[in-house]
Amino acid sequence: MRLSEPELRRWGRLIGESLEAPAVLALSGPLGAGKSVLARAIGEGAGVREVMPSPTYTLVQRYPARGSRQLVHLDLYRLDKTDELWELGWAQLPDESDIVVIEWPERAGSLLPPDHWSIRLSTPPGQPNVRNVEVVRVGAPPPLAPFPLSPTLV
Repeated sequence: MRLSEPELRRWGRLIGESLEAPAVLALSGPLGAGKSVLARAIGEGAGVREVMPSPTYTLVQRYPARGSRQLVHLDLYRLDKTDELWELGWAQLPDESDIVVIEWPERAGSLLPPDHWSIRLSTPPGQPNVRNVEVVRVGAPPPLAPFPLSPTLV
């Protein structure tokens, strides 16, 4: 599916509004593909009121969300070894109230939770404001919001 950046943000807000916890979303793609844009939109939809900077240097950030939910945002780009995941509280993810959004999930290797959504983002050549989005259900995660209808890109 191809989405404009505003459509990607709208889809992210829909995900955050509707996704039941516990849930894990693994966002992959090259630098600049829109992973952080989507993560922030999911947080906004989930009710996060704080500014959500990329956790590139802290690796993990936790945000209170609507109700008793919590959004856990991880950026594993700077992770050198999968053993470092345990220092981030990986064994406790996801808690029953967590929506976990992981950027650069390939750095977790086989330690990704068995039930998650794999979302791959990329930018088509010559179209910097468009994102290719591929979604794969792995295991049995809770349902994900459908893509918004796009009259210009469908």
